[in-house]
Order: sequence, then C-alpha cells, then structure tokens
Amino acid sequence: MALSGKQVQIIWEVLFQLCLHCVVFIFFSFDKNNPTIREYQIVFFVNYAITVAVTNYVLLPRLFYTKKYWQFIVIFLLIILLTIVIEEFVLEQVYFPDTRGKRFQGFFVGLLDVAPIVLILSGMKLAWDIIRKQQELEMLRSTVKESELSFLKSQIHPHFLFNNLNNLYSYALEHSPKTPEIILELSSVLRYMLYDCKEAFVSLQEDVKQLENYIKLSELQIEERGQVQFRTSGITPQHRIAPLLFMVFVENAFKHSASSMKDEIRIEIDITVTDDTLVMTCENTFMTHSNHRSINTGIGLQNVKKRLALIYPDTHQLKITDHDQIYQVKLTVELNHHS
Repeated sequence: MALSGKQVQIIWEVLFQLCLHCVVFIFFSFDKNNPTIREYQIVFFVNYAITVAVTNYVLLPRLFYTKKYWQFIVIFLLIILLTIVIEEFVLEQVYFPDTRGKRFQGFFVGLLDVAPIVLILSGMKLAWDIIRKQQELEMLRSTVKESELSFLKSQIHPHFLFNNLNNLYSYALEHSPKTPEIILELSSVLRYMLYDCKEAFVSLQEDVKQLENYIKLSELQIEERGQVQFRTSGITPQHRIAPLLFMVFVENAFKHSASSMKDEIRIEIDITVTDDTLVMTCENTFMTHSNHRSINTGIGLQNVKKRLALIYPDTHQLKITDHDQIYQVKLTVELNHHS
C-alpha cells in the first residue's frame, strides 16, 4: 500500500531525529581517554531526550506555535528544573552515590549539563518545522496561483464565443458562402482554447497559428472598411509561451476600430522573436471621442495584465500608448525563462 505524503514526512522526521540524537549523544559523551560508551551516559541522555520530546511535541505545537509565549517559557523552565532534579537526586544517587551523589552542586551547574543538549535538539526541531511550513506555504501559493490563472484564462472563452457566434448568426441569415469556413475556423480556435491550452506553456508556433485563425474571424467585423496586416518572424518550434496572451489585444483592436470608424480602418499586428525575446506589437486606428476610456479599462485588458504579472513577474514589459487616433500595444516577453 502506498504511503501518503504525511506518512512520508513523519518517517523522514523520525529518521532525522534519530540521527540527530545519535550525533549529539556521541558528541557529549565521547571521551578520548576512555572511548567506550557507559550505561550511565545512556541513562542520563535518555533523561534529556524525554525533556526534548515533551518540548518538541507538546510545548512547541500547543504553546509556542499558538503564540502563548509566556506559558511556553514558564512550563519549559519548569521541565528543565524537573530534569535537573531527576538527574541530581535520582540518577546520580544510583550511579555515583559516593562521589557526585553526596553533594548537590546547585541548579546552575545542572543547567550547564542539561541546557546545551535540550537547546540543540529542540532548536533543530524548530528549524525542521519552519522549513516544512515554508514548503507548505510555497505549495499553497503555487496552488492559489494556478487557480487564479485558470480562472483568468476561463474568462476568455465566453467572451470570444459570444462575439463570434453573433457574427456566425449574421452570415447564416444571409446564407453567405463564408459560413462553412467561419465554422471551421471557430471550431479550431475553440478546440485550442478548451483542450490544447490546459498546459501552463504551449508551443508559440501553435499559439500564433490559432491567433491567425482568430484574426480571420475578427476580420468579419470590419468587412471591406479597412486593412489588416499580420506578420511574424523568428519563431521556432522550441519557443514556448503562456497561451492566449495576444488574443485580448487583437480583440480590442478589432472591436474598437470597428465600432468607432466607418472606414479607413487599419490594424497591424507583428510578432517577432530575437534571441529568445518576443516582441508583439498591435496597432489600430480609433476615434478618440467615441471609446478612448473603454479601451484602457476593459475587463479583458485587466485580465491579461494580471496573467502577465503572475506568469512573467519580472520578465515582461507592457507599454500601451495612444496618439493621433492610433492605439498601440507593445508587449515584450523573455521566453527563455519559461521554455
């Protein structure tokens, strides 16, 4: 039967504690003049080990980790005191009745014997727990990040689908011969969105290919009212990228050009890769007075900004400018960090 993750952690911790106790015992018990291990050394160390076990598995989780620091300190000192009492008035009376057992040397001397061992073993347990908690925190952050990315990515699907179903409906009503071609292109892009984009990073070639299909679908919005140019260079099969990053910019370019201008629409999209640095430029004409505010505050644009911040936190630049009725998006991404 396969062990669970928690069981594996417990096994590793037990092995770690056993090895650590052996090392500490040998270090404090070894005498170069008499290198043999004697019975009293084992018994004395067991007394310390019991104190360490109570501290590590009772006081730390129930008091220290719950921020009951004063209670932890008081009880910890009492346990140390009890350990010294057991050593001085029980164990030394058994093993050294005629020497050390005849006179109590004081709690300070006893503390010098107990404190180093207890502090080392308990300190290592504290360090172990901190490392484990840090690993759990990293896993939690990763899970939250993946969930947020999935949510942001899922928002693209209905937005795209509704826009293109409206176009398809219009052409179907007119019995346009373009309808079968539109259905094929729409089917290809949807298949890519729903099935091929489940991975965190996809082939840049495939992503660009589906972007081209998307552009063909979007050209239906402007009909004969302008020109669309789409250029690519430097893309190789080795390049990979987070999927669906470009689609929002292209969608905005078509949407705002088509809605604000009757003719002379111009949309230019360029994707170039040089030395693993991708530069995507998207320019489109628009009428300032009609939709300037909506261009910069759309949900889709905020969505892609969040995705870029999550996936490429320090390896991307997004610059958006508008002047002379030209809206330009320039996205730079370092691909080699996520290939």
